[in-house]
Amino acid sequence: MNRRDLTDVRGVDRRRLLGWGGLGVAGVTAAGAHLVGAGPGHAAVAPAAAAADAVPPETRPGGAYDRYVAKLAAEDKFSGVVMLSHKGRTVLSRSYGMADKEKGIRNHEGIAFNLSSAGKPFGAVAILQLVQQGKVRLWDTVGTHLTGFPKEIAEQVTVHHLLSGTSGLHTPPEDLQRVFQSREEVREFYGQWARRSKLVAPPGTPTDHAGAEVAIPALIVEAVTGTTYWEYVQQHVFARCGMTGTGFYTRPQWLTDPHIAHSYMRQSDGSRVDAVRNLDKGSPDPHQLGKNPGRYFIDPPGDAGFATAPDLVRFAHALTDGTLLDRPYAEVATAPKAPLAPQGGGLTTRATPADASFATYTMPVALVNGQWVKGRAGVNPGSVASWNIYPYTGWVGIVVGNYDDVPFPQIIQQEIQAVTGRP
Repeated sequence: MNRRDLTDVRGVDRRRLLGWGGLGVAGVTAAGAHLVGAGPGHAAVAPAAAAADAVPPETRPGGAYDRYVAKLAAEDKFSGVVMLSHKGRTVLSRSYGMADKEKGIRNHEGIAFNLSSAGKPFGAVAILQLVQQGKVRLWDTVGTHLTGFPKEIAEQVTVHHLLSGTSGLHTPPEDLQRVFQSREEVREFYGQWARRSKLVAPPGTPTDHAGAEVAIPALIVEAVTGTTYWEYVQQHVFARCGMTGTGFYTRPQWLTDPHIAHSYMRQSDGSRVDAVRNLDKGSPDPHQLGKNPGRYFIDPPGDAGFATAPDLVRFAHALTDGTLLDRPYAEVATAPKAPLAPQGGGLTTRATPADASFATYTMPVALVNGQWVKGRAGVNPGSVASWNIYPYTGWVGIVVGNYDDVPFPQIIQQEIQAVTGRP
């Protein structure tokens, strides 16, 4: 929950991260990679329409982005799925490596990967659905819906502060060594953990990825709807989008379901270990030291989950086309709230050049080469995940993987460069 992961890999450090007609589709599978490209026989289009629907050569099969990821995979520096979708049609889909080395299951489009922070916007969508229904207001304070918080938090911190990352809160460290045994244990622990937060700056002050900003909205969803966060999001987000391969899977499911990728953590001796089969092992990364996502029985409310690459494309479309939220509320979700500095910690550090970047509700957005790039990324021990929406040109880019020792910011930079033409 209070994860030091990729928050914005359009601009990233190691601590953090759709419109749509297009190409014909022809599938080819070779050497463990699945490739989808343009089919023959397209009707002629007017020059203006052709220009509007132009597909940059760098995004195509065999283009610069494809070659870059293929090279990483050949060097065992990437395992997972990358996908580029243009106006609802898949332009590029590549799958590399093994989802479960012990059982010999290869990665493919139907494999679900751990999302880490890339799943946090599901919670923002849930809250905004309740706002749209009049059951929650963005200016409601924490105390409007929840009890047990310190007075200054209950009376001063609003839903808007939480979603926009400006709560002024600090959350205590998590117990990363604890092995949870049930959903109920996870809910109880994180409910108590969120209530131990402290107000360390005036509300409205940007914070550094405070876990309470994710945990408290999830608690509000539960208090208002009378169901668990996991059940609400499964029904009102995943089901609405047709995300049939996505869910908040439990550790027993992770161990037995062949469509869930096992997360392979790099160890200090250079080996990789299966996180869910080796709960005694943890990450040596100083920013996630000792952490093992397999120790959670289920991901904490408001965080992570597992998703396939095609499901993330579906979510990206549904976020803006009225499926999940009426369009004005979808615009509220992704509209820039405050500028982010080009240097600094957490949300503000950028590895990928951008003209400007901004905080929104649980996801940063950037202006790159004159167009918006909107999305979210995350890193857990043994996994990486990113989804980016390019609303001006109708592209969606997905990266999901089950290695943690990958040049993740560079992969996202290559994707953005391919789509936007940024040098």
